[in-house]
Amino acid sequence: MIWSPSCAATWRTPLVRVGGMVDSLAHVPGGHLLNGRRLLYGLVALVAGGILAFATLQPVKVMPRVRLAPGFLLVDQDGQRLTSEDLRGQIVLYSFLYTHCHSPDCDYIIETLRTVQDRLAEMDLGDTPVTLITISFDPERDTPDVLRAYAQSVGADPQRWRFATGDPKRLKYIIGGGFEVYYKANEDGTFTFDPTFILVDGWGIIRAEYRYQTLVPDTERILRHIGVVLKEVRNSKGAARFAYEAAHLFLCYAH
Repeated sequence: MIWSPSCAATWRTPLVRVGGMVDSLAHVPGGHLLNGRRLLYGLVALVAGGILAFATLQPVKVMPRVRLAPGFLLVDQDGQRLTSEDLRGQIVLYSFLYTHCHSPDCDYIIETLRTVQDRLAEMDLGDTPVTLITISFDPERDTPDVLRAYAQSVGADPQRWRFATGDPKRLKYIIGGGFEVYYKANEDGTFTFDPTFILVDGWGIIRAEYRYQTLVPDTERILRHIGVVLKEVRNSKGAARFAYEAAHLFLCYAH
């Protein structure tokens, strides 16, 4: 059994604390005196039973909670501030490139995003916005004006798909550190980088990473995963929330 960041995000509170100590004694409404340790064991057994039931029945499907996405302050193609806080409550698909790129990798990224954008327009998203954010790691050349012209040239809908960049040092922290996407400037003005898409939910938690093309086209995987996160947002309310939390807990311990 491996403890993962998603487990840390899922398991947020202690099982029981009575009188400030797990081992202390407490009276329950029935008037019986219960030992705190026995109560703790009982709750652990209850959780384990819930996990076992979920493993058998699997009533809901969830995407893993990978880790927290980095906070950031950038500038978009219109010269406006764009922060991670501005995107709270939205499902965001992040991508990373530079506009002077002429490699097949960049063509693949743009074509994937364009298809996702078009397909999202056909989906019932409800009240949850889904946004595409493409971050350039070449701020010296990719000014807001250049980003805006590039966005228009690739058919980006400004209401759905935004381009942004920022200070080089901040970008290294955001892209390389927070999103864990490798990129490096070359002497000829090109960049070496790993084509990557990252899906983040409305709480700022990374739910999926698409590091390169696989046997299943990334477009279909991305859209399917967006649908799973959307369904969780819609349905994890009231009592149903416990089913989703159980699903996340099972996902933690199943890996």
